Amino acid sequence: MQLVWILGDQLLPHHPLLRQGAKDQLVGMIESVPRGSHLRYHQQKLTLLYAAMRHHANAMRKAGHQVLYHSLSDEPRKAGYADILAGWIRKHKIREIHLLDPNEYDTLHSLPGLSQKLGIPVLNHRSPQFLVPKEEFADWAAGKRHLLMESHYRRLRAKHNILMTRDGQPEGGDWNLDDQNRKTFREFSKEKPAVPPLASPELDPVVAEVAKDVARLFPDHPGKAKDLWIPATREGALAWLKLFLRERLEKFGPWEDAMVEGQPVLFHSVLSPFLNLGLLSPMECIQAAERAYRNGKAPLNSVEGFIRQILGWREFIHGIYWLKMPEYRKVNFLGAERPLPRWAYTGETEMRCVSQAIQGAIDRAYNHHIQRLMVLGNYFLLGGYDPKAVLRWYTEMYLDAYDWVMVPNVLGMILFADGGLFATKPYAAGAAYQEKMGNHCTSCRFDPKKKEGPNACPFHFLYWNFYGNHAKTLGRNPRIGMMVKLWEKKGAEEQSMIRREAQKFLDLQS
Repeated sequence: MQLVWILGDQLLPHHPLLRQGAKDQLVGMIESVPRGSHLRYHQQKLTLLYAAMRHHANAMRKAGHQVLYHSLSDEPRKAGYADILAGWIRKHKIREIHLLDPNEYDTLHSLPGLSQKLGIPVLNHRSPQFLVPKEEFADWAAGKRHLLMESHYRRLRAKHNILMTRDGQPEGGDWNLDDQNRKTFREFSKEKPAVPPLASPELDPVVAEVAKDVARLFPDHPGKAKDLWIPATREGALAWLKLFLRERLEKFGPWEDAMVEGQPVLFHSVLSPFLNLGLLSPMECIQAAERAYRNGKAPLNSVEGFIRQILGWREFIHGIYWLKMPEYRKVNFLGAERPLPRWAYTGETEMRCVSQAIQGAIDRAYNHHIQRLMVLGNYFLLGGYDPKAVLRWYTEMYLDAYDWVMVPNVLGMILFADGGLFATKPYAAGAAYQEKMGNHCTSCRFDPKKKEGPNACPFHFLYWNFYGNHAKTLGRNPRIGMMVKLWEKKGAEEQSMIRREAQKFLDLQS
């Protein structure tokens, strides 16, 4: 008997290892309490994961597959993967286990040891979950000192004929249409674009059952399991995609960087949780968006920006992860060592933009990319927070957080901890950016226009203190050398004031 082991983040509707009607093949899925306790994963993330797994198992049973399933409530409750697999091997006389390549480095490299422990072959096979195999990415990256996402993206656009003309040119004449996107909040307040309400998922008894299990078994994890706000099925994910294409894609590009209180999603798609579970494939999302453009339903700038997030950034980050692991987890180019602020899991800080982002993560296990990068990430970067602690926080708090996506995004993009392998500069910003792109400053006790005193926005002196601390390291970077020169032109008294205020503020957060 053969067992096909389906991991929780590989819920593919067309699994390449499954044989229809095979009597010598079992399908195994495991909800593991020890794995769910590895970190304090957000309760909604665990609820989505386990509910999606249960729905997937039900779909496979209906399709005629023989499914073995270990749920959170099954005994032994604290058994790990190896113990559960060993029980199945004895009971069903399983002679070999097959699975797709795990999406996590540690899991992939644990398979030989697992095979030895179980006493049968554990065979892994290439997964179709990503468009670029890790070997292809490594070949592309070979010999390059800096890896540019834009170059990788253009190569994939041409290879897969996405948004290309018949003569092999990018649609519209440009590869990247960012200059037509990323309007400010000031423009948002003038234009007042109508933001469609989020669809509420239908009542789902599977989700309700899982939420009770998660709340009971993981009571100290952030968030509330019962508040899961996105669907947990393949059908629900497809409906979510269609709704985004119909109601949000048109205005996604112009407002993708805007932050508006009371609008946690705005015009974003929130498709990454489904993509990262395998409920949606990257190409079906890409092609659906391209059809919307071809059919006149969405403008090119929004469609190109959306496709770049999946075809460009998602595939690029996945490649970086496999290219640089396991050493990548240890990078700390800027020598950051500060422990997480005391409010990281509560949001109890007077910085309105930060508290709103933290609260969004607690309430929904979600922030859009600007809140993750330019509010929270910016704060963690400027404050010199320990990369390992920051990585753990991001991995715990989000619906779409998996090792392959968080390690390079947090360490490379957010914290510049790899020294610029693919981010050409640290994504550092002062108070002016928060005021420009969002409306949090209007209800914040700090004033972004004040540069000193108790009411000055902390982002002002944290920003300049960052450049002061790393002037020697960053001064040669052509994209930010000017900021270092501006720091050096400040008088000794002003530099001292900035350092003092930054240190005082950071000490109060610990």
